[in-house]
Amino acid sequence: MIIPIRCWSCGKPIAHLWQQYKDKAAKGENKKEVLDQIFLKRYCCRAMFLGHIDLLSTAARFKKV
Repeated sequence: MIIPIRCWSCGKPIAHLWQQYKDKAAKGENKKEVLDQIFLKRYCCRAMFLGHIDLLSTAARFKKV
């Protein structure tokens, strides 16, 4: 639902980079170049970003009031 704080494989903190990635990717920039710009070089960290589906807004609809 929310991007993990750290990469599951190597343990590098990555959550603080998610918003930058999401903003630049939404503008239509090449995702490979965006990952290079925010200094994600390891395959495991790149996979965390490319494979992540943001479901926070979907899950929030089912919150009990």
